[in-house]
Amino acid sequence: MNTLAIGMPGGPELLVIVFIILLLFGAKKLPELSRSLGKSLGEFKKGQEEGNEPDAEDDIEKKEINSDSSDKSK
Repeated sequence: MNTLAIGMPGGPELLVIVFIILLLFGAKKLPELSRSLGKSLGEFKKGQEEGNEPDAEDDIEKKEINSDSSDKSK
């Protein structure tokens, strides 16, 4: 019994994909396309790193809230 396994494309499949991309975009547009894709990925990673960093402003706000609540309890 044969089962159909779908996975990453191999060598011949990748060549066909590259050929189709060349036909669609042309050889002159490929460097521009890859450059813009690289910039997009760089901006995406930069945004992810910024989202994971705790902001100094958040720490200041937390300290102010804590000091306000301790002043009210006195």
